[in-house]
Amino acid sequence: MENQIFELQYALDTFYFLVMGALVMWMAAGFAMLESGLVRAKNTTEILTKNIALYAVACTMYMVSGYAIMYGGDYFLSTIAGGDDLVSTALKSKAENGFGGDSVYSAAADFFFQVVFVATAMSIVSGAVAERMKLWSFLVFAIIMTGFIYPMEGNWTWGGGSVFGLFSLGDDFGFSDFAGSGIVHMAGASAALAAVLLLGPRKGKYGKDGSIHPIPGCNLPLATLGTFILWLGWFGFNGGSVLKLSDIANSHSVAMVFLNTNAAAAGGLVAALLLARMMFGKADLTMALNGALAGLVAITAEPSTPSPLAATLIGVVGGILVVLAIPTLDKLKIDDPVGAISVHGVVGLWGLLAVSLTNSDTTFVGQLVGAATLFVWVFVTSFIAWLVIKMIMGIRVSEEEEYEGVDLGECGMEAYPEFTGVKGSGI
Repeated sequence: MENQIFELQYALDTFYFLVMGALVMWMAAGFAMLESGLVRAKNTTEILTKNIALYAVACTMYMVSGYAIMYGGDYFLSTIAGGDDLVSTALKSKAENGFGGDSVYSAAADFFFQVVFVATAMSIVSGAVAERMKLWSFLVFAIIMTGFIYPMEGNWTWGGGSVFGLFSLGDDFGFSDFAGSGIVHMAGASAALAAVLLLGPRKGKYGKDGSIHPIPGCNLPLATLGTFILWLGWFGFNGGSVLKLSDIANSHSVAMVFLNTNAAAAGGLVAALLLARMMFGKADLTMALNGALAGLVAITAEPSTPSPLAATLIGVVGGILVVLAIPTLDKLKIDDPVGAISVHGVVGLWGLLAVSLTNSDTTFVGQLVGAATLFVWVFVTSFIAWLVIKMIMGIRVSEEEEYEGVDLGECGMEAYPEFTGVKGSGI
């Protein structure tokens, strides 16, 4: 009887993990739609190519090296190859490796859920370097980011610090990041910032007199669709991080995580829309979209302990921060076409620090130390990687390719040939 109960629990938790992973995978579509809506029409095909290609690269590299680095072992391969008695294999894996603490589920499901997080971190980089980066240089960096940089910082946090006997931010400093405000989102923004500093702004973005020239995206309906897709996918992102569904306590926790995730997104959007109206005199849709995403990023570090009102307020602060951060980066001549560094970096830091407001097991200092460690590691290693790539193969397209659009220069085709009216359009 006990074995039958265990088998049912194993099946339910594994199925839940897989469904939540599929929701997170759908976020790849959200990033693709959001970014293609916020770039100019002549750069759409290339950004779509980057988004779908980086997902494939992330899945391959995390299987080749990333998962073993992050968790310090061969759980994935050894557990899948465990033979016919899957329940005994699962029990053995749980006893030896502690899959999810009290949770028991297939190692293959664990790998699938983890790999879509890696792809999310890399997707953040894609939007920040849009419209002027070489496609193949970006994909070479994706190999390094998903195969080494991300897994290492993941090991110090979710992986328990087992690789090379290094530290654990959780055990040594009390650092906590429930679903990845820092580990995923701030990490992606840190890699993006390193790239943008080396890459430079788009031509025509900043005048010699210090003026800032807005470069609007080509398709706001598509950007809005992308935001809705991301909002939906985030329920898997945060909800799946509970790791378990098959008992009363964890089922309630999943429900609260869903509720708080939604509340924070709503708070972020409303706050961003109102602040943009006060600052710019108009209801700025792009700020509203980024406000919703900011609320989601902010609550990701701890969606299980706040009350719904507290979650809303955490999202509100995130929405306010993103509206202030985007023009601030512009004044510093850091050109980020989609606002990814502001949404995922600035607000990701806020999300980490906000954990100590509702989780009594954490401290502000511990969260700050963890955030600083993650930023320094990802930024420095990414800067070095980008610099080496720049020296070997270059990272920026030519001025002519940038003017005509990277769709033609990098992909040889256009997303909207009837409308752009440039070379290859048939006009």
